[in-house]
Amino acid sequence: MRRWRQVSVLGAGDTCGRCRGPLRSYTYRCHPHGSRLYERCVSYSWCSPCRRYAGQMVYVPEDEVLPDPLGDLPADERDDIRRGSRLVPYVDRVLTRTGAAPRPRWVIAREPVEATGLLRDYFTDVASRHYGRPATEAEVDAALAEDPSDDLVCFLVGRYDGTPSGCVGLRLIGPGVTELTRLFVHSRARRTGGGHALLAAAEDAALDDLRAHTMRLDTRHDLVEARALYAAHGYAEIPAYSHGPYAEHWFEKHLD
Repeated sequence: MRRWRQVSVLGAGDTCGRCRGPLRSYTYRCHPHGSRLYERCVSYSWCSPCRRYAGQMVYVPEDEVLPDPLGDLPADERDDIRRGSRLVPYVDRVLTRTGAAPRPRWVIAREPVEATGLLRDYFTDVASRHYGRPATEAEVDAALAEDPSDDLVCFLVGRYDGTPSGCVGLRLIGPGVTELTRLFVHSRARRTGGGHALLAAAEDAALDDLRAHTMRLDTRHDLVEARALYAAHGYAEIPAYSHGPYAEHWFEKHLD
């Protein structure tokens, strides 16, 4: 699983500035009742898919009751979790297990490549951009045949509000090295954080399921938004490691 990273700013309000998904939060009192500092509390907000969190001191009125997902734990164990780096991931798991957190609009899971029409939608989009016009059915069929997907070891489908709206695939290209491919968000769900959510899910799958330590990918020069997405997730441009009709930039990231 990717490491959690602390950041200074997560987003605006209760929405992640990166993936636009709902933020989760946890606020607790760090001083005993009766203390003049009782209203001074610690508050954490985080994005579960992005694994990013931010913390700050906040003031909560004395008579306001704060829900505590750690309330069932012994006091010493609860205090130990709060003092360490396990707090956010622990509370995140509790909120997920209990259903107390808002349900993300993007839900991503492994599915067979042929389960949806997203792969064809992906090639239609890629070919249309390449030709500078809507691709014909024959051109899409040719692209599917020239670049088969039968070597994908993982294919993830993203459903936005329940509708299949994005996908991403992984292939193994060396010991501990995976290649990210077929990253696609349908036009009906763009600008909703789907690219960020799919990329984060792919990294988790590479780490947890494939035991990979490195992710590579290639992309085209005209896909400026895709290159910006990869840079935002810590990918660095590297020399060419592959050849293909759509490969003009190559990226790599060491997963942790």
